[in-house]
Amino acid sequence: MKSKIHLGISLLNLVLVVFFVSYYFLSGRQEIVYVDSNKLINGYTGMVEARKAYQLKASAWKANVDTLANEVQQQIFKYEKESPKMSSKERTLSQELIRTKQQQLAEYQQALNTQAQQEDSKMTSDVLTQVNVFLKKYGEKKGYTIILAATEYGNLAYASEALDITEEVLTGLNSEYAGK
Repeated sequence: MKSKIHLGISLLNLVLVVFFVSYYFLSGRQEIVYVDSNKLINGYTGMVEARKAYQLKASAWKANVDTLANEVQQQIFKYEKESPKMSSKERTLSQELIRTKQQQLAEYQQALNTQAQQEDSKMTSDVLTQVNVFLKKYGEKKGYTIILAATEYGNLAYASEALDITEEVLTGLNSEYAGK
């Protein structure tokens, strides 16, 4: 099912690309270029810095989870060591305390996973917005009619490397980012 969806998307993209390319070539306008979207995003300093910031947060979250997990492990170890000396009521209370801490740890991990997904999504969205705004200004400045994006899903079956402006765009994008 998934491959049919990807195939459908690829075919639709191919039809759209062929339509736009044909239209502009027939109209005498050949200001069509493309960028390698993976290369552009991965080389963009804004994305590199956003990923570093995200990794710092993720490391802090992991450290918090590790600390809480160690506390639970210590509680379990203490219980196993001392349970033979405990009364039935003390054992029951200790077991309940351990279960409560394990549940809190699981809930905290789930909350962090949700937060991490939201932050990753927001980071990616913010960076893509920056790139798209830059591409629009860049395309207008250079007089391009279309800037296509080559993706891993094969939106471009073939394009001459002479039409690839990825490096130019990346240089301009990083220069603009550095100036902020």
